[in-house]
Amino acid sequence: MHIPKDWFVSKREMIADLKRDLQTLDAQQIIQYLSDRYGEKAVFSTSFGIEDQVITHMLAESQAKTSIFTLETGRLFPETYYVWNRTLERYKLPIKAYYPNTTAVEHMVTEKGPSSFYESVENRKECCYIRKIEPLKRAIQGYEVWITGIRAEQSPNREDMDFVEWDDANSIIKVHPLFHWTLADVEDFLKRNNVPYNPLHDKGFPSIGCQPCTRAIRPGEDFRAGRWWWEDRSKKECGLHATK
Repeated sequence: MHIPKDWFVSKREMIADLKRDLQTLDAQQIIQYLSDRYGEKAVFSTSFGIEDQVITHMLAESQAKTSIFTLETGRLFPETYYVWNRTLERYKLPIKAYYPNTTAVEHMVTEKGPSSFYESVENRKECCYIRKIEPLKRAIQGYEVWITGIRAEQSPNREDMDFVEWDDANSIIKVHPLFHWTLADVEDFLKRNNVPYNPLHDKGFPSIGCQPCTRAIRPGEDFRAGRWWWEDRSKKECGLHATK
């Protein structure tokens, strides 16, 4: 399919304009701006990690029209369901759950067993695609802006991102309001505002995904070291936010 050159120019200009509008705003102001400008065309993805809890609190405070969704992979920690329920009780915001395609999961598990992701990178990526990537594409379909809780210091891969960017794979604008926040900034916000959070964060889990693929990190280890720890340490992404 031929895509006109003007299309790429307009996207670059749109991102540049949006970045210029947002660069002097703090995170709460960014969320308010996106709500005012995009309304129901903006969506926020939460995995109930501490960064996502900060943004959920800000969305509630600003009474934003932004929709919220989560990816229910079927392999989450009990503690994740705990903070999910506490979040619903505290903020009274609807959070839509997207599940993987049942037929795809059935086929994968029948053919390769329930723990095939340990056997090869290809198998792990297949599991991530079925349980996360494909449901994500359904979740963000029809929206113009996707808000995330990404911070630059979370991994080398994320340092290469920008706080406003065009996601070519999903044809959507991505905005990361907490991009320049430190871990200390996040923790301070949680304490000051009594925000509910996953208790695993107090047990050495800075990054929390599916239970079979996440462990606590050891002293001195990288933020993402606990994710897919049996693989190459150079990249710790499932594909939701990979830049390449």
